[in-house]
Amino acid sequence: MLKTERSAVMNFEGAIRGARNPMNSWNRMDSYYDENGNYVLGPNDLDLAKRLAHAGSDHRKFLRQIFVTVDITAPLYWWKEFDTYKVGTTANSTSTMHKIHAKEFTRDDFSCDRMDEGGLAVLDGVIAYLESERQKFLADKNDKQSWHNMIQMLPSSYNQMRTVTLNYENLINMYYARRNHKLAEWHVLCEWILSLPYANDLICVKEEK
Repeated sequence: MLKTERSAVMNFEGAIRGARNPMNSWNRMDSYYDENGNYVLGPNDLDLAKRLAHAGSDHRKFLRQIFVTVDITAPLYWWKEFDTYKVGTTANSTSTMHKIHAKEFTRDDFSCDRMDEGGLAVLDGVIAYLESERQKFLADKNDKQSWHNMIQMLPSSYNQMRTVTLNYENLINMYYARRNHKLAEWHVLCEWILSLPYANDLICVKEEK
């Protein structure tokens, strides 16, 4: 399971202005903000942006200045793979260490949508154990053993929400590296990437001819 929420794209205007710096061609800028506050690329700016995006990473530096923020909820096993993307990305997560005891453990806290009945039965047993340890810890906050039992028994299917900031260049790398990955969570993220403004023009830049 992977869920994206509250996504926003920023600094299109600054990125396009910077893309025109090398040739001092600011007078050709023709983009504008629509009535909803969205930045709309005009024909001149879109043509330049597409040519630079397809010319390779050395030429599309402006894409690193188009910033994206999004809240992603995903299991720990997926976050472990996402954490390989360190350059140009930042993430603030909800705290497992501080808040693991704050709510009742239920199936909704775990990515188990592709488990069979046998797997779900095992997970239900783990959930029951975690909940019993949580209750012990709530009854006595000095009972560190119960807290350690929860932390060390927590399955990698446990869902965590992180607020992530990245840029369009990061998204190019993620999309082409993970679009055919066997984890379904990556497919959901790639679908979200394709929903971003001008994704087909500025992110899908490596399609086979």
